[in-house]
Amino acid sequence: MKSIWFFFQNQILAMKWLNVIIGKGLSALGLDITSRVGSSLQFFIYDTVKILILLSVLIFVISYIQSFFPPERTKKILGRFHGVRANILSALLGTVTPFCSCSSIPLFIGFTNAGLPLGVTFSFLISSPLVDLGALILLMSIFGAKIAIAYVVVGLILAVIGGTIIEKLKMEEYVEKFISKANTVDIETPDLSKKERMTYAFEQVQFTVKKVFLYILVGVGIGALIHNWIPEEVIQSILGEKNPFSVLIATVVGTPMYADIFGTIPIAEALFAKGIGVGTILAFMMSVTALSLPSIILLKRVVKPKLLITFISIVIGGIIIIGYVFNAFSFLLV
Repeated sequence: MKSIWFFFQNQILAMKWLNVIIGKGLSALGLDITSRVGSSLQFFIYDTVKILILLSVLIFVISYIQSFFPPERTKKILGRFHGVRANILSALLGTVTPFCSCSSIPLFIGFTNAGLPLGVTFSFLISSPLVDLGALILLMSIFGAKIAIAYVVVGLILAVIGGTIIEKLKMEEYVEKFISKANTVDIETPDLSKKERMTYAFEQVQFTVKKVFLYILVGVGIGALIHNWIPEEVIQSILGEKNPFSVLIATVVGTPMYADIFGTIPIAEALFAKGIGVGTILAFMMSVTALSLPSIILLKRVVKPKLLITFISIVIGGIIIIGYVFNAFSFLLV
């Protein structure tokens, strides 16, 4: 059973066979794949192709599932629950909406406009860009099942706790009036046929790949640079476990960046290969995906500064705590 799992993880998810083929192809072209240039090129081609293949398959499956949960139906489902249960359900629904932080905000506005509790909408806003089924599979291909599952679990916990805190603080008055008082139109979404769901899923694959392709290229390029050109001792001195501020640095560096989680995975892979702590890597990934300057600017248009600062503080504080806890107990995940 163990050998079957290793085969699945290494050959199906990680596609090690693809790396071998690319290496042989580059060697046949006369390129030394043991050199920095050759190794960087192999890393770049392999990771780009691997992520695009996995991404296309995963987005198709996720979008097909998502076709059963249009915004109108999601609002109705969430409206049936209250308290922490509603926050948990909202966070779980965020896992089947593969959006970046900016793309999640229109749905956040729609949920708020529909009269859902503010804390519930914030649980969705945190969960949607941070955790999804695609991220789980891609993380498994790099870090293994334990770390990937742990990432998803702590991401959901952060979303539930963050939304619950905002709900307890009763900050509804800090939502801009044009959002909370806008008229809503409840339109029942017609049931789709199997063919229509397939078409929708294919369209979402095309849309998502076009949207994140540049971020993947940039992420893989940075990953190749870290992997082959920056000495390990330099990376370790900045983000290694001996530096007590490594998680803080990773969070601060990641927050201003704007990328989909699929663009951060090659960077995370390269940092992991350099021996950087799991908690530091996850803190970087979470800060990039859950918070970004563009999403904060968009959110500022619909909520007042006090609520915006509260949201940012809760997410950053949660990410830092998660990072240090993961670093302290990473031996349990190896």
